[in-house]
Amino acid sequence: MDILIVDDSESIRVFLEQILKSCNYDSLSFATDGQEALAMVDKKLQSGEEYDLILLDIILPEMNGIEICSILKKEYKLDEVPIIMVTGREDKETLKNAFAAGAMDYITKPISTVELKARVRSALKLRQAVKKRIAREKELEKLTIELQNANKKLNKLASIDGLTGLSNRRYFDKALEKEAARMAREDKKLGILMIDIDNFKNYNDLYGHQAGDDCLKKVASTISETVFRPGDLAARYGGEEFVVILPDTDREGIYEVAERIRQAIENLGIEHNDSPVAGHVTVSIGAAVSNLKNNEDGETIVKLADDALYQAKENGRNQTVIASQNN
Repeated sequence: MDILIVDDSESIRVFLEQILKSCNYDSLSFATDGQEALAMVDKKLQSGEEYDLILLDIILPEMNGIEICSILKKEYKLDEVPIIMVTGREDKETLKNAFAAGAMDYITKPISTVELKARVRSALKLRQAVKKRIAREKELEKLTIELQNANKKLNKLASIDGLTGLSNRRYFDKALEKEAARMAREDKKLGILMIDIDNFKNYNDLYGHQAGDDCLKKVASTISETVFRPGDLAARYGGEEFVVILPDTDREGIYEVAERIRQAIENLGIEHNDSPVAGHVTVSIGAAVSNLKNNEDGETIVKLADDALYQAKENGRNQTVIASQNN
């Protein structure tokens, strides 16, 4: 336990040193005035440590012990460090001011060896208990932060499709509800894209499921890179189907995004020799835009986009069809 003794009397400092060392308190530091004491405390704090007990004389040159105690408690934030005042004065006003400044206890001069040992022992016992509590609080804080981070990771994992890294269907459903409510509130249009890889079953049958997974990853990555506005969301809807939420987007804008995605995927040039559409992987896209009037919700727009996707497939695939919606 580190003890700081602040006293301008050499004889008192020697006396205190002898008594404390006889009790096996060997880590002692000494200051002769307030400025020196504050400098030593500051240096200690800079190293990330604190004194465990300060024995502080009240009568000191330039700055008295009560003033020093007040500075230590208020400016240096040593709330948990016990300070015992050493004084030759026992008048009530002095003691009242000392306790008001933050002192824990006091010892009167001439100093009684028995009293000194008892009060120091009591103060250090309290200090040890406080340090243990602080350590427990820090450990609890650390565990709490670790738990919060773990929960964040779990929540993120719960919202991500494990294969493609896009948002999963569960997260999409929540985001759709939220964005539909926001667009209705702001009287703006909400756009939805439903994207399906053409003849994906044929691809899996010909190249195998590992190649199929690789294909899904590449398509997902391309969709994610193409949909780049902060409010947009790309998700895996299921199997070889993907879905994109495009807030505040009109028919012209959604067609432009859909075609950009479709062309980017075609430009990947992923070989597909069992596709009646082309010799490489292509996608069909159904798009829908609504301003959410007539009690429409997000699911209604998804249904419109899904119907448009069906029409794109019926029309020969590898194309974008926008649902006919006059709003």
